[in-house]
Amino acid sequence: MKIIITYLSIIVLSLAFTTIQAQEKQSDSTRTIYKELEIKKLIKSKKTVELKEKAFLKEDILAINIRLKKGEVTLAKANSLKTEAAQKRALNIENHLAIIDNEIALWNRTDKPYQLDIRVEGKRKRFRIGSGSSTGDNLIFIGKESDDTPKKYDKRTYKDLVFAFGFNNAIIEGQSLENSPYRIGGSGFIELGHDWKTRIFDTSNFWRFKYGFSFQWNKFDIKNNKFLVNTNGTTSLEEFSSELGKAKFRTTNLVFPFHLEFGPSKKIEKKNYFRYSTKKKLKIGLGAYVGLNLGNMQKLKYRVDGDRIKDKQKGEFEVSNFVYGLSSYVGVGSSALYVKYDLSPVFKNQTNKQNNISVGLRLDLD
Repeated sequence: MKIIITYLSIIVLSLAFTTIQAQEKQSDSTRTIYKELEIKKLIKSKKTVELKEKAFLKEDILAINIRLKKGEVTLAKANSLKTEAAQKRALNIENHLAIIDNEIALWNRTDKPYQLDIRVEGKRKRFRIGSGSSTGDNLIFIGKESDDTPKKYDKRTYKDLVFAFGFNNAIIEGQSLENSPYRIGGSGFIELGHDWKTRIFDTSNFWRFKYGFSFQWNKFDIKNNKFLVNTNGTTSLEEFSSELGKAKFRTTNLVFPFHLEFGPSKKIEKKNYFRYSTKKKLKIGLGAYVGLNLGNMQKLKYRVDGDRIKDKQKGEFEVSNFVYGLSSYVGVGSSALYVKYDLSPVFKNQTNKQNNISVGLRLDLD
C-alpha cells in the first residue's frame, strides 16, 4: 500500500511540475508578444507625432496670415511669429520623440511596464499621472491631459440647442381671441431643435444669421364640450353627444427656421485668437420658417354607461401638409420672449379659417 501511495505521489508531483513549467512558458511567451506589440506601437507613434505637429504648424501659419491680411500685425511681425511657431513645433517634435525613445529603451530593458494597467468595464486602461507622448481612449490621466491643438483664430459660426415652450392658440376668421374655442391655459406648444449662428461681417458681430431645424408640437385644448369632426374633408367643431372629460388636438411639424439676429456683443481678444460674446447682451431676431406636417391626433375622454372611454384619432384630419409662418424673439443672453405665427392654415378645408399662434420662452443653449 505504501508503494502505491509513493508512486501516486510521484505521478502527481510530476504532473504539477509539468503544468507549472507550461504556465511559465506561456506567461513568458505572452509577455514577449505584449512587449513587441508595445514597442511597435511606440515606433508607429513617432510618425504620428511628426504629422500632428506639422498639421498644427499649418494652422498656426494660417492664423498669422489672417491677422496679417486684416492689418493686425505688420509683415515683419508676421514673419517673426511664423519663425517662433516653427521653432515651437520643431521643439515639440524633438521632445516627443525623445520621450518615445526613452519608453522604447525602457521596454527593451525590462519585460514589465512601469505603468499601472487596470480594467474598466472589461477593457484595459493605462493609469498615468500627468501627460505623455501617447494619447488615446486607453489612457486615464490625473491632472491635465496634454492637448496642444491650436484654437481657430476667428470662429464665425456657432451651434445651439433650441428649446421653446409656452401658450398656443388660433387666430380664427370672424372671431376674437377671447371667444376662441380653445382654452388658453390648457393649449400649449413645445419646440426642440438645433441651429447655427453665423456672423455676417468680418469686423462686426452686430448682425448674425441663424438657421437650422426644429420639431414643433402645437396642442389645442378644446372647450365647451366640442370636438373636431372631419366631414368629407372639411373640418369643423361639433357638439359632442355626451359630456366630454377632455378633448385635445395636436399637430407635429418639422420646420426649418431662419432669423436675422442683431444686437451688441463683447469682443474678447486672446494671444492667438479672438471671440465675440453675447452673454448678458440684448438680442432681437426676425425671421420665418417653412416645413412639413408629420402628423395629427385628437384625444377624447368621456364616459358611456359609467365606463371610461379614451379615444385617439390619429391622422384623420385634413391638416395643411406644407407649413410656413413668421417668427420673432427678443431677449438677453440665452433666453428670449418668442412669438411664432403660422401663415398656413391649420386645416386645408375648414368652416372658419384658423391659423396657429404661439407665445412663450425660447432658450438657445450652446
